[in-house]
Amino acid sequence: MITPRRASERGVARFDWLDSRHTFSFGDYHDPRHMGFRALRVINEDSVAPGTGFPTHPHRDMEILTWVLDGALEHKDSLGTGSVIRPGEAQIMSAGTGIRHSEFNASQTEPVHLLQIWVLPERAGLPPRYDQRMIEGGGLRPVATRDGRDGAVVILQDVRVLVARLEPGARAVEPLAPGRAAWVQVARGTLQVNGIARAAGDGAALTGEPEVALVADGPAEALVFDLA
Repeated sequence: MITPRRASERGVARFDWLDSRHTFSFGDYHDPRHMGFRALRVINEDSVAPGTGFPTHPHRDMEILTWVLDGALEHKDSLGTGSVIRPGEAQIMSAGTGIRHSEFNASQTEPVHLLQIWVLPERAGLPPRYDQRMIEGGGLRPVATRDGRDGAVVILQDVRVLVARLEPGARAVEPLAPGRAAWVQVARGTLQVNGIARAAGDGAALTGEPEVALVADGPAEALVFDLA
C-alpha cells in the first residue's frame, strides 16, 4: 500500500527569516493524522534567509539528521563542534541526554535550503554525539545507517536512510524485508514511486510493499527511509 503526502498539504510556518514546511506535526502545526511514520518523527523543509538562523536551543533523546539542498548551514553545539554543512554532506546529531546547538545560514547573500529530519532513538539516555560526512556518487547511496557502513553516518535506530540522485529515466530499487516499511521524500524534480508520480516536496508511505522502486522523469533527488 502506498499512502501519498502531498507537498501542498504540509504544515506551514513563515517568518521574515524562515519558510518551513512540515510533513509531520511540529511546533504550532498539529495534525493527529500526521504525527510521524514509525520511528520517523519530523521532516521539515526549511529555507533560511541570508545571515539569519536558529539561535542556540536544546534537544534531547532524538536523532537529528540535516541534509542541505542549496547553500551552506553553519552549526555550533555544546559539544564544542563547529562546522559548515554543504550540499551532499550528511550531518547527524544524537541529542541523547541533552545538547544545545545553533544553526545559521553561512551566507550573507544567499538563502540556505535544507531538510531537517528527526528520528526517535532506539532508547533514551544515550550520550550526545556529532558526525558529518560527504555522501558521494549518483544512484542510490546510504546516508545514515545503524552500522555506518559504506560511508554513511551512524544513526542510533533500526533505520536505513538513503539518497537517490537520478538522471532522467534512471531507476533505483531498495528491497524491503518482510515487516519493514518505507517513507520516500522527494527533494528535487519529479519521479515515480512504485508507479505513482511524486514531485518535489511530496512524500509517500509504503507498507506491505516488497521494494521501493524509483524512476526519474527528469533530474531528481529523493530521500528513502527503510524503517522497522
